[in-house]
Amino acid sequence: MQRIPLSKCFVDAEVEAAALRALRSGQYILSQECQAFEAELAAYTGTRHAILGSSWTMIVYALHRAQGLKPGDEVIVPSHTAFPTMEPLIHCGARPVFIDIDDTYCLDVDQLESRITARTVGILPVHLYGHPADLDRVLGVAAKHHLWVLEDCAQAQGAKYKGKTVGSLGHFGAFSFFPSKNLTVLGDGGCLVTNDDAIAEQVRMLRNHGRKDKYHHELPGFNIRFNEVQGAIGRVMLKHLDRFNEHRRAIAARYRQRLDGIIGVPPERPWARAVYHMFVVRSPQRDALQKFLKERGIDTGIHYPVPNHQQPAVTAKFSPIPPLPRTEAAVKEILSLPIHGEMAMSDVDRVCDAVAEFCGR
Repeated sequence: MQRIPLSKCFVDAEVEAAALRALRSGQYILSQECQAFEAELAAYTGTRHAILGSSWTMIVYALHRAQGLKPGDEVIVPSHTAFPTMEPLIHCGARPVFIDIDDTYCLDVDQLESRITARTVGILPVHLYGHPADLDRVLGVAAKHHLWVLEDCAQAQGAKYKGKTVGSLGHFGAFSFFPSKNLTVLGDGGCLVTNDDAIAEQVRMLRNHGRKDKYHHELPGFNIRFNEVQGAIGRVMLKHLDRFNEHRRAIAARYRQRLDGIIGVPPERPWARAVYHMFVVRSPQRDALQKFLKERGIDTGIHYPVPNHQQPAVTAKFSPIPPLPRTEAAVKEILSLPIHGEMAMSDVDRVCDAVAEFCGR
């Protein structure tokens, strides 16, 4: 029986030709391909600046340094997200203030104001699994309390909130190009988008040893540079992003149609156009279901089994941390089903058949 992978990277002749074009150019770091990719990403998201970096983690670290994030500052962030969401702020000495989730797995906006203190400087909503957080409400709270908003768009390339592309609504947006993402460069990579000219200039310098030109260093920076081969690949992938996202949405619709009433399926808000980086179901028998599907050649994942407010690296530094009941319940039941931009509907049906068989329907 042919295995059904959890995710799959798209590679075709155009991708290969783009990589070869960059290899033959003789320019390998932050040159024409990277500059063109940045311009195309800015246009796609509807922002003035797109700044490529070596990873989501490092480009956000550069952002936090440019913001002047410092020890004692607090940033409100959902616990239910990939650990890198909060790594950069911890490295700056700031404290993550964890918030519980709603039924879309995004931060529960109803709890936001209760988490704000005199030390709060920002809010970091995560568009988890490709579903946008409720940004109007987040931005309303942020404006009231004079806080910045950084959208974590690592899993949401191309998602829309009330018709606007995520990453363009907050003060900043950050994207990941890891191989499993909706938009990938077939390796590590990240991007910051913003309309803030001053911050954009600072981040561009910080990613390249703090310099504006080859020999003049304005400040001590880092090596967070992007490369031309991945820039060329990313430009091709960006052209296919909307088409692949539409297919992901069709897969999600099929999953929802066939599995609703059999197992817990994720909602989609009327104002959201989710892009389903993951299609996450819930079952009290999650571990048994995962084993059952594996025996039938179906890969699954758990994103994520350990909430960040319970991670050793966090509890050792910031305890005590209040419980988050919805997060702690969800991580025991969630299971990510296979989904990617080229997945055959026959494979979707095979997954649905197996889930239904397990559930006794």
